[in-house]
Amino acid sequence: MKNKKFFSIILTTVILFFYTSAFCFDQEVFLQDFLWDKVSNLSVSQRPKIILVLGGGGARGFAHIGVLKALREANIHIDMVVGTSMGALVGALYCAGVPVEKIEDISEKTKWEDITNMGYISLFKMLVAEKLLSTERLETYVRKNIGDLQFSQLDIPFVCVATDITTGEKIILKEGNVAVAARASATIPGVFAPVEYSQRYLVDGGLVENIPVSAAKLFDPDVVITVAVSADITKNQFNNVFSTLFQAIYIQGQKSDEMNLSMSDVVIKPRVGDISAVNLNRAKDCIDAGFIAGKESISKIKEVIIKKTYEKNIQ
Repeated sequence: MKNKKFFSIILTTVILFFYTSAFCFDQEVFLQDFLWDKVSNLSVSQRPKIILVLGGGGARGFAHIGVLKALREANIHIDMVVGTSMGALVGALYCAGVPVEKIEDISEKTKWEDITNMGYISLFKMLVAEKLLSTERLETYVRKNIGDLQFSQLDIPFVCVATDITTGEKIILKEGNVAVAARASATIPGVFAPVEYSQRYLVDGGLVENIPVSAAKLFDPDVVITVAVSADITKNQFNNVFSTLFQAIYIQGQKSDEMNLSMSDVVIKPRVGDISAVNLNRAKDCIDAGFIAGKESISKIKEVIIKKTYEKNIQ
């Protein structure tokens, strides 16, 4: 029955296409709008499974918020989010049901002292006593906004990627406490102490998969939409420990990023390459860039979803 209904939609669309060809307006846009109206109203079982991948990039990851705003505005339903580092933090908040406007507001107010114990005393201890800084405040920050949620309690399924600093393994976190997992995924190694999680010591997932498309593929998506907030590494400055560590992570992950992007159905690249990963005060610029890039990608996203819907319903 569902196949007949979908073929009926396709037939109607073809007839309308030829009928309207004499008129002076964009038939391609008309067709897409018509089909999208039908596709967006299908049941979950008839729609393709869409996974949104949010890559790491420090402060540039605030662009993910703008992309989420654009997707919501276009009524594009996301079935799962997979994130690394800042992508994990934004993804955790979004999947917990925090309104995008609130995520935007708290992001624009975030400072390093809100999410780390960075200060003169802590830095002195790190240099003299070799005591790494802590990201406990980051975990508290996430808990403050989503509560003490477990993965199973999220509004939208969520997965994040971290690195086992002991073995070098990629760890896919999908069970347990969300705030702890997001914190682990975003803990920069070398400066901040690893996060103990399920008898492992975890650090930033960007070491093993900064744009976690292969992780997303493990969950059988029909459509993968990837947001990449990579920097132009040739323009990065190395005037502090953080920028140097981020640069090392980006260099290590370049080939992996290229492979992951090639496995995506749609890649969104906000224009944030000139923004430093540590520059949290550029949050609004990043969000705006994400919204613009997201809007520019909506037509392509709809095209892919319509195609995948057709394929799903003729099998």
